[in-house]
Amino acid sequence: MRKLLLFALTVIALRSFAFSPPDEGMWLPMFVERLNWVDIQKMGLQLSAQELYDINNSSLKDAIAGLSGDDGAPGGYFCTGEMVSKQGLMFTNHHCGYDAIQKHSTVDHDYLTDGFWAMRMEEELPNEGMTASFLVRMDDVTSRVLEGITDTTPDQTRSKKIREMLDKISKEAEEDGKYQAVVKGFYSGNEYYLFVYQTFKDVRLVGAPPSGIGKFGGDTDNWMWPRHTGDFCIFRVYCAPDGKPADYAKENVPYEPKHFLPVSLKGVTKDDFAMIWGFPGTTQRYMTSFGVEYTLNHMNPALIKLLGKKLEIWKEAMDNDKGVRIKYSSKYANYANGWKNFIGENRGIKRLKVADKKREIESRFLAWAGADAKRKEKYGEALGMIEKAYSEQAKVAEPLFYTMLGLYRGAEVFDLVQGSMGLYGAIENKKKDPEGLKAAVEEMRESVKTFYKDYDAAVDQQVMAELFAMCYRDVAHEMLPAILPGLAKKYKGDFNAWASEAFKKSIFTSEAKINAFLDNPKLKTLAKDPLYVVLQDVFGHVQKVSGKMQGASKNKGKGDRLFIAGLREMDPGKKYYPDANSTMRFTYGKVLDYYPADAVHYDYVTHAYGIMEKEDPSNEEFIVPEKLQELIAKKDFGPYGANGDLVVCFLTTNDITGGNSGSPVLNGKGELIGLAFDGNWEAMSGNIAFEQELQRTICVDIRYVLFVIDKYAGAKNLINELTIRN
Repeated sequence: MRKLLLFALTVIALRSFAFSPPDEGMWLPMFVERLNWVDIQKMGLQLSAQELYDINNSSLKDAIAGLSGDDGAPGGYFCTGEMVSKQGLMFTNHHCGYDAIQKHSTVDHDYLTDGFWAMRMEEELPNEGMTASFLVRMDDVTSRVLEGITDTTPDQTRSKKIREMLDKISKEAEEDGKYQAVVKGFYSGNEYYLFVYQTFKDVRLVGAPPSGIGKFGGDTDNWMWPRHTGDFCIFRVYCAPDGKPADYAKENVPYEPKHFLPVSLKGVTKDDFAMIWGFPGTTQRYMTSFGVEYTLNHMNPALIKLLGKKLEIWKEAMDNDKGVRIKYSSKYANYANGWKNFIGENRGIKRLKVADKKREIESRFLAWAGADAKRKEKYGEALGMIEKAYSEQAKVAEPLFYTMLGLYRGAEVFDLVQGSMGLYGAIENKKKDPEGLKAAVEEMRESVKTFYKDYDAAVDQQVMAELFAMCYRDVAHEMLPAILPGLAKKYKGDFNAWASEAFKKSIFTSEAKINAFLDNPKLKTLAKDPLYVVLQDVFGHVQKVSGKMQGASKNKGKGDRLFIAGLREMDPGKKYYPDANSTMRFTYGKVLDYYPADAVHYDYVTHAYGIMEKEDPSNEEFIVPEKLQELIAKKDFGPYGANGDLVVCFLTTNDITGGNSGSPVLNGKGELIGLAFDGNWEAMSGNIAFEQELQRTICVDIRYVLFVIDKYAGAKNLINELTIRN
């Protein structure tokens, strides 16, 4: 999940990369004191810098968790969570926990539709592969990483030396497995910082509202305001009895965090201070006009078309079969979110004339660089390098995206086929290494077990047929894998006929067939499998086209590095924030309404009665659970309502993006007032540039969260864990 919360650009172009309005910027917590601290306090922050970030004592940063899969991912987090009790209770977004909720759901126990609430800790559900990581510290290691590297160091030598130093520094910081560590580059490789994490591997599902609350509005309301979605769910982080991270075990105990967030019932009013902490994924605020044009004309159109076709097929199947709906709900939600994001991004780029504003910045940069001989020598070619790279990339973009998303990553079954490629080598070498083959077979069996739980062959067959046909129609045949025109000729352009035959003959399209093969794996069977044969050819083509793309990108990294270094040198008095890269950031702003278009005004809050205004029993996206209807009709809001109503969501001016989903929205005292979960449609190009007047963060009000937990679910056990302040 994974939201890509995006914004747009209309602020003064010459300031778009710099610290300008207080709302713009994703700031590293290590440098919070470098900001205009007096102004931040005037806005409403009542905490000291040490109370926000301190590596020696408990501070706010200790309550913020990066959520990832597998064994933890210091390189990137899909969402953010926050600790809200001394017993490891963690809030995040419903869409962040959607995959976990889906995995626990069956036709008989449909937690997606009905919700889930653990009234005792013994009822909480483990989630294999889900982890929560807490930042221990960050350090500036730029001087170590760039030691011995100069402006004249060849790029290949530079890259090799940097990689070696990154590995060395990370391994030192991990302290023989005690921590996870990663060194990341900032400002396109001009600076480097070490991040050290403690990662907990036992994260259990505690509570989730029904989709009629947690996903209310569905795809229709996604990225839109006004919003009435209770986008939250609850997990608990567990550890070994000694307090250290441990794999799931019954004897594990709730983790006691160094800091947890108190909850405020005071609510929000216009212009209230609001800050957000979390792990924003990626932004490209320093992207040039050449990159904007490439995104608009060469990348996004292909993504929109290919993802749109896959979603169309999935949606029809989900609407017709409850079992398919449960299997595909999480996958559909993730793809649909990205697909709509790409559409909105293109709309924002055009509407807000982002490329034109970038060109203004570039013109100023060229004039500045050209005004001094030394600057011209150092920075004069930066933009030319970038322009040339994007021009060359554009020549191979379409075949690469179509091959990757339409063929290689189109049908899900190819994920399983790809996993068998390693098995091929193990079978080939079985006489020399029989144990190696045994291990490869067992690994494949585990993959099969996981894969088929959420898979429908009939749906996937249709996806494969449609996407192969689309690639054949839309891409020049000489730019396609050789096997595709061959299939078109053999089956007279009928890719449905080919897919039907391939799925019948392949061992990969049913759990029974692949397990039968694994009982007695033979090279001949793999070598003749129609899907294995196709993927081999497609994979070879992916490598070929990817190589061309990599060649086209030559010198782009150097151009970016020089351009950003020049921008910062051009305006040394301004505070520049680095692009998001899934490291912890702090952003501050205020609660505020906005005007999306001429004569249109959007208030900064929505209310419970608005849920019933949207209610539509004939549309699954707007079905309101019966009990919620009753509570709203009776205005039975308990201590969470005011003046006979209940606030559901609110807006802030905070600067966030994907990965910030689930991030805590805090008042000036560091109290939890909401959870960030979305951005607004009018500012979707904000991944590339910030829009001061239009950009808003959509947040679910914490009072609505508590209302659902208490009055709707009756989970008083969870309410009693929280520290609630009026």
